[in-house]
Amino acid sequence: MRRNILTAALVVSCLAIVSCSSSDSVEQPTDDLSQGNVSDPAVSEAKLQEAGADCMAGSEVKGRPVRVVSTVAPITNLVGLIAGDIGPVVQGIVPEGTNSHTFEPPPSSVATLETADIIFVNGMMLEDPTLELAKANAPKAVICELGTSSLAESDWIYDFSFPKEGGKPNPHLWTNPPNVLPYLSTIRNVLVKADPANIDKYDENYVTVSRLVMSLDEAMKVSTETIPANDRNLLTYHDAYAYFARHFGYEVIGAIQPQSFEEPSPKDIAALIDQVKSRKIKAVFGSEVFPSPVLEQIGKETGVRYIDVLRDDDLPGEPGEADHSWAGLMKFNYITIVEALGGDAAALKAVSIDAKISDNATYLQ
Repeated sequence: MRRNILTAALVVSCLAIVSCSSSDSVEQPTDDLSQGNVSDPAVSEAKLQEAGADCMAGSEVKGRPVRVVSTVAPITNLVGLIAGDIGPVVQGIVPEGTNSHTFEPPPSSVATLETADIIFVNGMMLEDPTLELAKANAPKAVICELGTSSLAESDWIYDFSFPKEGGKPNPHLWTNPPNVLPYLSTIRNVLVKADPANIDKYDENYVTVSRLVMSLDEAMKVSTETIPANDRNLLTYHDAYAYFARHFGYEVIGAIQPQSFEEPSPKDIAALIDQVKSRKIKAVFGSEVFPSPVLEQIGKETGVRYIDVLRDDDLPGEPGEADHSWAGLMKFNYITIVEALGGDAAALKAVSIDAKISDNATYLQ
């Protein structure tokens, strides 16, 4: 009998998608990420276990397509790719380019949430207003916190934008490929629970997307090696790269946007300017969506390049295009970072991000 539940870091016993789909289980390709880089979903932590159980609390949906709601665009794309053209209707609810930490869903979102069978959120306190609205208006829906259910609390990172005393961890797991693998397995598991008749199709999409994630991870490792270790420093507008930095060996020396979303003090700015000068930082990174006069000022006063094109969750391109995807977002950001720090991004540029799967999700723009 087929095993219906996947964990995040298994080693595949077959390479061909077709043969994987017909075997007893679907697992990661053999060029798997190292076990040490992937959170073990079996870690005995109450919050992790509770969130995992919540994700799997649903039942089969019969007689109509499964209705799925998701929050930020990268998650919507991952759900859309696993769902493909199999049948689930996937609706993103947080507009692209919006600050998901503070986004307050409009009243019109209630109708969308009320009819959902499954609601995927990142969790880890990223979209609290949206999550509260979902809990209040979709009591029968499965509410699945992908981040909270995939990373043990002991592995959460607190940093400049998310200090521990503030009570909220850095929730930006999706900028780090190993953290995306548990998302994919959970999305697959939840959809199979709701639509078991199409398990083989979900499995095929799951393996395809997993391979793409790992291809980007390997290319980023290769590209990072072309940057001198002393130059792998990040000063960013928003601290969205903490897990990325830990995995790939970068150091986040600062983030301009604090948890309060207020401007940093003159003293903080002066300290960052001194740090940029003393450490001979190659570039400071701003956001394509949220201009930062502070980072621009730091760039001018230090003579360092200010690059204001990074994206946290605003996907490149237009819906329906291959670039309009989690992979397109990561490839763009990774190339930007590597080249700005003096590295060679050829390995990244060679990665095809077209999964050849129809993403029929609806994105709010």
